[in-house]
Amino acid sequence: MLKKKVIVITGGAGLIGQELAQAVACNGGTAIIADINEAAAIKVKEQIDNTSHNGQIDTASIDISSRDSIRNTIASLHDKYHHIDAVVNSAYPKNKNYGRLFFDVEPQDFIENISLNLGGCFLVSQQFAEYFKEQGHGNIVILASIYGVMAPRFEIYENTSMTMPVEYAVIKSGQIHLTRYMAKYLKGTNIRVNSISPGGVIDQQPDNFKAAYRSYCLNKGMLENSDLNGALIFLLSDMSRFVNGQNIIVDDGFSL
Repeated sequence: MLKKKVIVITGGAGLIGQELAQAVACNGGTAIIADINEAAAIKVKEQIDNTSHNGQIDTASIDISSRDSIRNTIASLHDKYHHIDAVVNSAYPKNKNYGRLFFDVEPQDFIENISLNLGGCFLVSQQFAEYFKEQGHGNIVILASIYGVMAPRFEIYENTSMTMPVEYAVIKSGQIHLTRYMAKYLKGTNIRVNSISPGGVIDQQPDNFKAAYRSYCLNKGMLENSDLNGALIFLLSDMSRFVNGQNIIVDDGFSL
């Protein structure tokens, strides 16, 4: 479904990003693992190359908070592949104080985390959109969250050390509206912009949390990384060529 497509995945060395990169390669595409951590990106490339796939894996160094870094990455990839078909915003940078309880969040930390994450997503999307416009086509996918479309279910965090950070809710809701804004602003440019809003993804959460989470779902509960692959491949493929400005929710009914 993605044969001959070159697809950049920011945060490609991360928990979800590496799964998305493998899905692209398994569908015949060229997955560019773009990450600020070059060593981690190379390690993920080696891991994927040891699995069965019919695509290609490459790496690129990128700092999504730097316009020059993004432009250099685009230029380098264009020189190598002569085209870029899509970018997937999967990076999730945050500072060391991210994730505090609401009343413990310092204003400067709130601002910095919004700038790093939502600001980085905007900057990547803006710079790739500029490239895509000159190229004559392009595809932008943003990895958002169900907590960008609904209020947190704080009750599922009771009796755990976890919380739902206020920064996360603001970032993810901002990403979803950024998706709509760009899709409409880029009308007539042959550039599509869509987002995916996953439910919770399993990442060593305690059993009582997973049980509480599952009580709101319809079947499975928390997701595996691979459960997002179908939505991503659909949005990256030509099967979705008239899907634009949409937010696809993948959450086993948690948000109902």
